[in-house]
Amino acid sequence: MNDNPPNYPFNESLEISVVETNTKHSSGAKDFLLLDVREPHELAIASIEGATHVPMGDIPAALAELDIEEDTLVAVLCRTGKRSLDVAMYMQQQGFTGARSIAGGIHWWSDRLDPTITKY
Repeated sequence: MNDNPPNYPFNESLEISVVETNTKHSSGAKDFLLLDVREPHELAIASIEGATHVPMGDIPAALAELDIEEDTLVAVLCRTGKRSLDVAMYMQQQGFTGARSIAGGIHWWSDRLDPTITKY
């Protein structure tokens, strides 16, 4: 099975697959952060345990508070991968070279890894 959604135009310099993200997240790697940029009402519907939550609009102010190195792999999660792509691009522009959007978002995570995660 492909790691990315069907017909998805995956961009390796900006994105990471749900499988690679899950592997890093499950390992407890110190140089990794799973960053969920969805809104609180979305988290109430579906979430991934252990993710750090910062709503997309709060990212600029929160970057200093996150206390991450510029090359830390930051896997950014949203619903389908659109908002997270914007956040990953923004973070890269701010010097966080390890920022990547999770291709397909939490919807693809549900489809590919954990069908108990509610799609909305």
